[in-house]
Amino acid sequence: MSLSCGVECVLILGCMRWAWKRCTYVGSDDSATWPNATADDFEPVPRICRLILAVNEPDLRNPQFITPRSGHRLNPDCRIKRVTYEQTQGRSPPYIIYIDHEHREIVLAIRGLNLVKESDYKLLLDNRIGMQMFDGGYVHHGLLKSAIWLLNEESETLKRLWVENGSEYRMVFAGHSLGSGVAALLTVIVVNHRDRLGGIPRSKVQCYAIAPARCMSLNLAVKYADVIQSIILQDDFLPRTATPLEDIFKSVFWLECFSLHHVFSLGALDSLPCLLFLVCLRDTFIPEGRKLRDPRRLYAPGRMYHIVERKFCRCGRFPPEVRTAIPVDGRFEHIVLSCNATSDHGLIWIEREAEKALGVRIITFMFLVCHLVALFKIMKESHSDTITTPPKVQKLERLQTFEKEHKDALERAVSLNVPHAATSDSDEERHDDQNTSQNENSAETSMESGQGRTNWNEVIEKLYKKKVSGSVQQTSDTNDPKQ
Repeated sequence: MSLSCGVECVLILGCMRWAWKRCTYVGSDDSATWPNATADDFEPVPRICRLILAVNEPDLRNPQFITPRSGHRLNPDCRIKRVTYEQTQGRSPPYIIYIDHEHREIVLAIRGLNLVKESDYKLLLDNRIGMQMFDGGYVHHGLLKSAIWLLNEESETLKRLWVENGSEYRMVFAGHSLGSGVAALLTVIVVNHRDRLGGIPRSKVQCYAIAPARCMSLNLAVKYADVIQSIILQDDFLPRTATPLEDIFKSVFWLECFSLHHVFSLGALDSLPCLLFLVCLRDTFIPEGRKLRDPRRLYAPGRMYHIVERKFCRCGRFPPEVRTAIPVDGRFEHIVLSCNATSDHGLIWIEREAEKALGVRIITFMFLVCHLVALFKIMKESHSDTITTPPKVQKLERLQTFEKEHKDALERAVSLNVPHAATSDSDEERHDDQNTSQNENSAETSMESGQGRTNWNEVIEKLYKKKVSGSVQQTSDTNDPKQ
């Protein structure tokens, strides 16, 4: 009897400890050790959010879906193309192509999941764990197919715009939620085949994944951190949900059917926290090492920017703080049990908080500059013979360059035995061999296409599966749904 009572006490204490840790875990804990982002690095984010919002606007001169407070601040004459659901026929979310002469950028912006569109669900559910291997890792099959279709439609337009503007503009791919996964995988393809878009340098290709979906394995997420940036608002559930996306939205769909609400109602989002709690309970008992060693586990891509605006046991919102890093272990692995887990996924909220964060960064920077100038003048007047030099490290400056951070992240992935992870040196050696084979196939593919247009389906079929040893093996079943 006493033994059973002791076991019960231990079990109750264990459950109480788990409940306390989970209930007191807040979104800001994920990035507690990260350095702050600089204003220059984060400057494009609010503008990119507005471009994605503009996908919903038939006429930018008479906006319908925006708040009067901010507006899109876009030039209607610079929107080159707007593609709707009727034109994509379910093969891709709607998108726009916009050329920003002020910031010298060509932007392809893709909207997020639309709960009333069956085609978005079909795109999301077109995947099985380990179904699609690509570039030495695993990716979401449906999102990859959507990215390939989009390149077949728009690669010539993007190439023409880049060449017409002196081959100097940056090429930016951006998306929210579902669209972020498409944009990220599209960026991976373009970076590996830059010759098909006029030979654009890797440094001029960038991707902004807003509230990103988990779309690629860990080795790819770290490998492309120099060209892909993920922006996450505090407690957003999607980047933290390790359960496959298709399972999450299947559950949301069925819960919505049973709720007897209209498809567009918020019934699905109301039932989502219950589902997230069950996912949280299950993932608690999976060891961290097992997660890292799973080659088919998908992650949010690239470098992470975490917007933090709420603190534990404090009411209200605080001035947003933006932290950034390229994490390998602890990459948003814990679901946050928060009433804001779904609202923080909204693009409008992300745009507002990013704008606030950028404003705080600029004001703080100007204050520090003015303070340093005044201090320098005082010191110069009091010690005219002393030469004063500015401090080497300021509050808003990064301690490490992006290149050094990326190299460190790649080396850490190798040290943690992440499947298919490789250091930057070995990647460069294999990249030279890959470029040689790509150049040999470039003319071949152009001749096969008949009109000089790149057939991206054929380009993807010519990609190679990379083995762990670093050798390559040609595959012909990349797009085989039975893989």
